[in-house]
Amino acid sequence: MEITRKNIDKLNAVVTVTIEASDYQDQVNKVLTNYRKNANIPGFRKGHIPMGVVKKQFGKAVLVEEVNKLLQQQLNDYLKKEEIDILGNPLPKNEGDIDWSGTDFTFEFDLGLAPEFKVDVTKKATVHYQIEADKAMIDNQIKTIQNQYGKLIAKTKAEADDEITGTFLSESEEIDHKATFDLSLIKGKKQKDALIGVGVGDRVTLNTKGLFKEQRDLERMLGIDADKAKAIKGSVDFTVAEINTREKAELNQELFDKLFGEGNVSSEKELKARIKEDAERQFVQQSDQKLLNDVIDTLIDNTKFDLPEDFLKRWIQSTGEAKLTFEEAVAEYERSVKGLRYQLIEGKLREENQELQMKFEDLNAYAHEMIKMQMAQYGHPNPSDEEVSGIVARIMSNEEEVRRLSEQLNTKNLLAFLKANAKLKTKKVTYEQFIKQAYA
Repeated sequence: MEITRKNIDKLNAVVTVTIEASDYQDQVNKVLTNYRKNANIPGFRKGHIPMGVVKKQFGKAVLVEEVNKLLQQQLNDYLKKEEIDILGNPLPKNEGDIDWSGTDFTFEFDLGLAPEFKVDVTKKATVHYQIEADKAMIDNQIKTIQNQYGKLIAKTKAEADDEITGTFLSESEEIDHKATFDLSLIKGKKQKDALIGVGVGDRVTLNTKGLFKEQRDLERMLGIDADKAKAIKGSVDFTVAEINTREKAELNQELFDKLFGEGNVSSEKELKARIKEDAERQFVQQSDQKLLNDVIDTLIDNTKFDLPEDFLKRWIQSTGEAKLTFEEAVAEYERSVKGLRYQLIEGKLREENQELQMKFEDLNAYAHEMIKMQMAQYGHPNPSDEEVSGIVARIMSNEEEVRRLSEQLNTKNLLAFLKANAKLKTKKVTYEQFIKQAYA
């Protein structure tokens, strides 16, 4: 057997595999001998079939199968031994020209070669948003807490800051939905004036356009999906069932203890500091995800290398259950090329940086950490090592769970690496500013 490679250019090569009779004949004979012992052919006793009959009936099929097995094994071993970094899989070049009536066979395969390139995470700065909880957000959260823990007092007539419960009805739009909302959520003055002064049992007609300040409130109160909320026109009837006002809870030690445990917060100043700390901790995840997405886009835009495009389009066309036309393969390539470029960039980063190369012990430690956190959330803050290890063992035996945890840990490690090494520009913003600037 002989395997040779010819480089067409930096991104394309052809591998030629020549297989001689001596490479496969013993295995073919072995398989045919087993066929002779076990095959059922009319007119012959099992185990007494002439070899000539066996070869005539099964010889070519066995030859093709065994040669292809040998071919794939030797080709894979060659690529591994020569450390040839390829994209996709080798594509047969001359499989339609093989003459299986001969004894020696020559196979050719096109290879798409991975490009050589360098990744520089310091080439261009990426904004790292540091989201701060501003005074307005903290004050609004305190108001929400006071309402949540305050007293609900029933009323007979609605005023501007009251809470109303009732049913929205519209036969034409198939709406029949009970909802509770604060009058402060109503958008237009005309709509709000129609509700101020209503009593229990009253029925009012409201225009759906601009009824609530936020679109999501319209969806929630009318019990409809986003598409219907955007398209809905006309009016709905609203029948009042309850009217309540909330007497706000006092900011005292009793409330602080309910919120954070006995003695952990003892003043309004400490309450605001705790709310700010908790809110900003939650913002970190959003900020980190935005940073990761932006750095990935920056790396894709600024890491220049060519791909074996023609090869990849043909490879896409040849893979998958459904046969694609070349035009469909080209369209699929255009959709997936950005992801492919990032896979190569990420692979290069992991190859060149030890801290990104995940080991089993790292994954095992991460699984223990996650299980302890989850148990604490469900009221079991101090599980024994034996309990945690038992759960981790079950998780690590589940392939899907291992894949999920691996992806999480890889993302965590990559984010830490980028924070430590990428060129970042920190920008302090409020949450509202973050939404406007980051997702404009």
